[in-house]
Parts: sequence; C-alpha cells; structure tokens
Amino acid sequence: MARGVSKSVHLPPFERLIDAHARELHRFLTGLVGPSEAEDCLQETFMAALRAYPGLRHGDNLRAWLYTIAGRKATDAARRRARRPTTDLDGVEPVVDAHEPADDGIWREVRALPPKQATAIVQRFVLDLAYADIGERMGISEEAARQNVSAGLRRLRREVSR
Repeated sequence: MARGVSKSVHLPPFERLIDAHARELHRFLTGLVGPSEAEDCLQETFMAALRAYPGLRHGDNLRAWLYTIAGRKATDAARRRARRPTTDLDGVEPVVDAHEPADDGIWREVRALPPKQATAIVQRFVLDLAYADIGERMGISEEAARQNVSAGLRRLRREVSR
C-alpha cells in the first residue's frame, strides 16, 4: 500500500491553511529569530509544509503541525547564525542591520534561550496564548509549558540584570 493521505483524512486546500496562519506564524518567528530572518524562516516553513502536506496521515491539528515546523526552522536559523563569523573578515566589518527595532535587545536575549524556553516565551508574550494552548502547540503538557516560560523568564532576568 502506498504511503499518503488515507481516504478518511480531510485536509483543507494548502492555500487556505497558509492564509489562516501566516500572520501569526510570522509574529511567532519574529520573536524567535528577529525581524530580519522571520520572513525567510516563514518561507522555509511553508516549503517544508507543502512538501509534507500530501503525505499527512491525519489532519487533527494542522496549526500545531505548522508551529512545530516553524520552531524547527527557527532553530535551524539560530544554528546558522551561530556559525557566521562575528568579527571582521580581512578588515571588512560585518553588515549590521540598521533597521533593528529599539526593543530588540530583550528579544536578542530571548533568541539566545534554549529553544523550548524561547518558543514558550514567544507564544506566551507575543501571541498572548494560554499555557494550555502553548502546551498543545509544543506537544507538551500545560504544566511543562508553564515551566518552560518560568525557566526562560528566570534566565532572562539573570541576563538582563548583569
């Protein structure tokens, strides 16, 4: 039997799925990777989702599925950023985004948190989600979502107070 969508699975057209979640996914990614990389991560999220969409075995929670993909793309972007040189290269200074938002300092600290903590904080304070919703999107319990937010906030307080 070929892999693919079972006959009982009803998936909405991919375009409708993207239209329904693009704005909130972009806000989520902006919180995780910053405004300069959010658009690229969003596009990578949609490309990965499009490739996997025809093979989904169930369509129970497509929103959480998209958030899982977006979180992974944000992690990939953070890893790429960590590999980039941060010092001058043969006397050439690295390009700095002149359009960095004034409050990006705290979000830079959020992006430096472990991925689960950063994801939970962005969903709580950017998307204003309840802990139960955060847990559902992250595939963890409500209590684990609460603990990730709490641990992330403790870590942020230590970093910011230095």
